[in-house]
Amino acid sequence: MMSLTLTSHGQTAQAEAGIAALMKKYDAVGLAVAIVKDGKVIYNHTFGVKNLDTRQPIATDDVFRIASISKSFTATSLMQLVEAGKTSLDDEFGKLVGFAIRNPNYPETVITLSMVLSHTSSINDSQGYFNLDVINPAKNPDYAKCYNSYEPGKGYQYCNLNFNMAGTVLEKLSGERFDQYVKHHILDPLHLYGGYCVDSLQQDKLVSLYAYDTARHQYTPQPLAYAPRREELSHYVMGYSTPVLSPTGGMKISAADLARYMCMHMNKGKYNGVEIISKKSARQIQTPVALKEGYGLALHTDANLLPGKMMMGHTGSAYGLYSTMFFHPQEKFGIVTITNGCNTPDTDDTNPFLKEVNQVLYQALISK
Repeated sequence: MMSLTLTSHGQTAQAEAGIAALMKKYDAVGLAVAIVKDGKVIYNHTFGVKNLDTRQPIATDDVFRIASISKSFTATSLMQLVEAGKTSLDDEFGKLVGFAIRNPNYPETVITLSMVLSHTSSINDSQGYFNLDVINPAKNPDYAKCYNSYEPGKGYQYCNLNFNMAGTVLEKLSGERFDQYVKHHILDPLHLYGGYCVDSLQQDKLVSLYAYDTARHQYTPQPLAYAPRREELSHYVMGYSTPVLSPTGGMKISAADLARYMCMHMNKGKYNGVEIISKKSARQIQTPVALKEGYGLALHTDANLLPGKMMMGHTGSAYGLYSTMFFHPQEKFGIVTITNGCNTPDTDDTNPFLKEVNQVLYQALISK
């Protein structure tokens, strides 16, 4: 598919020259970018390859696993159920998920849905997050290790288990399997192509992911990123097996369609006349609960991505992939970037390659 650009040739050439230099600097495998301005995608382009063996270039409609940006789809879905009166952000999470969710250090403190969606639940990933048994007292005698020493609601720790449990609650409340709910209530209404279930997607659209091996100075393929999990899905238990679909990180989508989804959040719940969530819900998602970290309900603020701009969005990293989805709520622009492999050091901050890509795109195609 041809790349989309509604910008001047000079601006585009400047941006693409800058990105080409960054691709070389970070030895990147591939990159897909999309820019939103004034409510529409004005630029969508790809660089590099989707597979190092075939050297096939990435198409603009190819899909990537986007890692933790996936969390916002889970939170958005749950806000739809809040609006429908099926739950509340203040509901006790243990009652929603079906077994006790209480920090044994603070057994009287209720852990709420809001705490889980904002990583203020005091739950951690130390015992893993690929199934719910790790935190279920009836299944794991060491369940207490899943909780931190501070009181729920009084601290912040990013935790994937939070969102795999949140996806489970979505199934229990809606009666739909997690991936199908997101497809029917977010993707389809917005006319977006993507999903959490690998076998529901065209296999030739999946962009291969690569982790850089610093010891051997080479890229290693990461096929587990798209493992279909057919055996687990054949024994799927609704409202418990949900982590198989990875509500915490398993969405696969193109940069352009992720940008259109981002438009919905930027426009307070609505895109192209379709309302996915109410303005009230959109504001709640974007309002920090963990104040120091600026983290709301699977969206957070970032003052360091673009100089002088307080951006709202999320990052992702897994299997060698890095992704960013950030928008400026007041100035109504946003940028999506996804790479399937780059040579960068591990950091708790935004991936340095994508951070520089964001700055190049902003300078060339937005600020002017």
